Amino acid sequence: MSDLINKIYNSFDPARPLPAGDPQYVDCRSVRGDEDIVSDLGKRIRNSDQSTYQLYTGHRGSGKSTELRRLQKSLEEHGFFVVYFEADEEDIDPQNVEYIDILLACTRRFLKDIRSANATPIQNWLRDRWVELKDLAQMDVSFDKITLEQSLSVFTKLTASIRAEPTQRAKIRDKVNPHTTTLLQALNEFIADARLHLPNGKTKLAMIVDNLDRIPIDFRDNGRSNHEEIFLDRSEQLKGLDCHMIYTVPIALVYSRWANEVQAIYGKTQILPMVMVQQQDGTVYPEGLAKLREAIQRRVQTHAPNQAVETQIFDSGETVERLALPMEGTFGN
Repeated sequence: MSDLINKIYNSFDPARPLPAGDPQYVDCRSVRGDEDIVSDLGKRIRNSDQSTYQLYTGHRGSGKSTELRRLQKSLEEHGFFVVYFEADEEDIDPQNVEYIDILLACTRRFLKDIRSANATPIQNWLRDRWVELKDLAQMDVSFDKITLEQSLSVFTKLTASIRAEPTQRAKIRDKVNPHTTTLLQALNEFIADARLHLPNGKTKLAMIVDNLDRIPIDFRDNGRSNHEEIFLDRSEQLKGLDCHMIYTVPIALVYSRWANEVQAIYGKTQILPMVMVQQQDGTVYPEGLAKLREAIQRRVQTHAPNQAVETQIFDSGETVERLALPMEGTFGN
């Protein structure tokens, strides 16, 4: 029984988003609002003949990553090759991140996921910077015979050091920051060639950078926040990659004093609302509660298909309801 409980417990881990098409997925649009990432944000991408740059946000644990994976699958079904990655998994430290960290992470993921493209522009960029970077990368590279794998290894080392080695972090940023313009140019040359050699017959390219919404706000001595520095001050660079880009963004920025500027730069930010289960006056919203009960039931029955959720897994239906309702003193939105 303890093994079953552990499996059920871990199936509710918000750090494990559901893959697209997972039978545990519950469509909550009717109790969130009418917006849908596939028909709204996805449609903008599919219909545009130019690269789009869009932001996506929502409260922590609301299901953004699951929705982004649905978007990825939908785009792939419409002829897109999609590079999706969770930025905090291998590439950045959300507690200490700057724009250059994101650019290096995007470069590494393009090299990792698109092996058929000509990487010469990025290799040339590395060669021209190698005197400055070789000690930080701690690698011996011969640029007469450098391969894509070696280039990928260099960027993997740089992003790993930025993420996990505070003493190296500032040094790498200082060396690379003056050359972001040339790195963007090299990466766009790589992207242009990649479009001609995408695998599986794909003809269009998109990148989804997830988990940037986990960057906590930090105010500098000048009164500006790290959110403003990354998403506003560096917006031209974030929009500098020549393919469709979707970035998650901290919800605090979207509702900050800079909300109008964010919209002016990126267009309408799509927000994933929470599931409403309770009105502000404390009364239960039955439709929302039913959706969360369904979500609980589906996840539990994945591991216990032959057991009644409300009598054999939990002691009563009231207990299941208590799990779905907010804690006392709060209300759903």
